[in-house]
Amino acid sequence: MSRPLILVADDHEDVRQSLALLLRDGGYEVATAVSPAEVLSSLRQLRPDLLLLDLNYQRDTTSGAEGLALLREIRTQSTELPVVVITGWARVQLAVEAIQLGAADFLEKPWDNARVRALIASHLALSAARAEAHRREQTAEPEDGPIFQSRALEDVLSVARRVATADVPVLLMGESGTGKSMMARWVHRHSSRRDGPFVAVNLGGLAETLFESEMFGHVKGAFTDARSDRIGRFEGANAGTLFLDEIANITPAQQMRLLQVLEEGRFERVGETLSRSADVRIVAATNADLKHMIREGRFREDLYFRLNTVEITMPPLRSRLDDIPLLASHYLTRYTREYARQPLQLSDPAVRALEAYNWPGNVRELQHVMQRAVLLAKGDTVTVTDLRLDEIQTLERLDNLTLEQAERYVIRRALESCGGDVATAAAKLDMSRSALYRRLEKLRG
Repeated sequence: MSRPLILVADDHEDVRQSLALLLRDGGYEVATAVSPAEVLSSLRQLRPDLLLLDLNYQRDTTSGAEGLALLREIRTQSTELPVVVITGWARVQLAVEAIQLGAADFLEKPWDNARVRALIASHLALSAARAEAHRREQTAEPEDGPIFQSRALEDVLSVARRVATADVPVLLMGESGTGKSMMARWVHRHSSRRDGPFVAVNLGGLAETLFESEMFGHVKGAFTDARSDRIGRFEGANAGTLFLDEIANITPAQQMRLLQVLEEGRFERVGETLSRSADVRIVAATNADLKHMIREGRFREDLYFRLNTVEITMPPLRSRLDDIPLLASHYLTRYTREYARQPLQLSDPAVRALEAYNWPGNVRELQHVMQRAVLLAKGDTVTVTDLRLDEIQTLERLDNLTLEQAERYVIRRALESCGGDVATAAAKLDMSRSALYRRLEKLRG
């Protein structure tokens, strides 16, 4: 069996050499890259099993913007590759942004060798398990709806039940991982179109040059790679539901084109003058603040009103505390069966840890945490250690922290809960933004 290949991307030779030596000693194949362009080239040619990605390069050595832009580009090409970003604690907001962009985890400088080995082994095992789970899920029936007992989600479903049968456009709002895709499928299955197709398209991962072809289709010879006729997503969803995920990510030109089709109900395949129509119900979703984007001129107000006859906001998991033990038990049962393990139970401290965690990745993050815990648990009980929620372990030791350590912890939690936005975090901590920056500089020193 071939050894897993790890790609180490960092513009500092000592970092590359140190990590390469550590990983080769651990039984991995290692490749290195020194620039964003070389990273992208290596991903295409080598197809590594995991990427260790530094966020700063020679063009911009402090902000991390170059690394985040690279991560966005990587995620348009692959959503499955585990990416572990390399950062320092003082740049924790960068780590938070990276996680929100799809990074699997982050590694702090200076790193602990044992943590590096454990982190990589964990994510490789999790990646393999997800690939197998995805294969099995292709033939599995989807769950009928959300698992909950909280009032927050009951209120949402109360609206969704009334909307489902109305056959009007629905706009789903909410943070990443809150279950917008699940809700879109739920609305479809409870609508008069339930016997028709449900077609989902992730507009955030759709290349700009492919938008027209993907959405409306093309005819043979329309462009170089058009070797045959192809129907688009609109035609594919005829008599059913078209789910437009990440709607905020389309360009102004694409917004105008989409609005035109929604208003006229007609479109043309690329390379064809014949006007076609499709009877589709639109359900759109985004985690962006569309009203703010409209004020900034980045999203069309007329398209917004066309999409949101009814707007449903999915609540974050941190406002659904009653649902956390229920969801955790559900995923625990699901993955013990998936991986043919003996039944597992959650320890009481593990349940308390789950309830105390902030869940920036919401239900999707909880699902992944429980999947990983099933893989890592050694006995018949899932412990706090198996959950790998370092923040909670820190929380349980707050009585033993120094004042500086406690200050670090509180500031880090505030930044994470606000998505790395310093101004919002400062308001949450009841201090000015400049005061928070001074604290960060002090702690960095």
